[in-house]
Amino acid sequence: MTSIYQRALGAQFERLHPQIRRRFGFSSADGVASVGRGVMDELWLGPWFTRPFLHVGAWRSIMFPERGRNIPFEIENYAYRDSFGRETVTWVRTFHMPRRRRFDATMIFSEERGRIVDYLGTHQHLAVDIELSVAPNGGLALRSSEQRFYEGWVGFRFPLAFSGVAAVNEWFDDASGRFRIEVDVRNRHWGPLFGYRGSFEVEWLDCPTERVPSHVKPLREERRE
Repeated sequence: MTSIYQRALGAQFERLHPQIRRRFGFSSADGVASVGRGVMDELWLGPWFTRPFLHVGAWRSIMFPERGRNIPFEIENYAYRDSFGRETVTWVRTFHMPRRRRFDATMIFSEERGRIVDYLGTHQHLAVDIELSVAPNGGLALRSSEQRFYEGWVGFRFPLAFSGVAAVNEWFDDASGRFRIEVDVRNRHWGPLFGYRGSFEVEWLDCPTERVPSHVKPLREERRE
């Protein structure tokens, strides 16, 4: 089975660094998981007036209003089929600070939209279209675009004027033998909101889909893409 990232990138997938291809090339049929552990050199926040936005995000493990340096970090990527039969990959990021914080997401490849859709948070309230590209260093670049809010019977396109646009860059550093990541979330009017940068090493786990731990799965799944 082809991974959701390989489907989204098509032939460009082969241009990724071999370690990045491995990290984003597995599916639920492979029975493996990628768990990264490392340190975020910096976790930063935007101006004070953006904090209420981050406090709201913290309710559903999306973003949070803390900053710091040299923060122990973990990222859990498991592949499984969700309750609607969609190939799904978890992005559960844990920041081990005095108050432990999580940034949860689950990604699918949407046949209808022809791209990756990223469901943010523990209840998949926000569905975000993701544009993928290959960076010159063989890394994977992700850019968020249109966002939709879903809760019960309510569903609407979420105005980007009131939300953040994310740029995520992940690559493999041959010199250190570590994966590096930079995340930058900003609003077109308010400016920078939230971000982090650092590095990690990956442990590959044997993990058939029936053993994917419940703590990485959302508490509610949304059918609408």
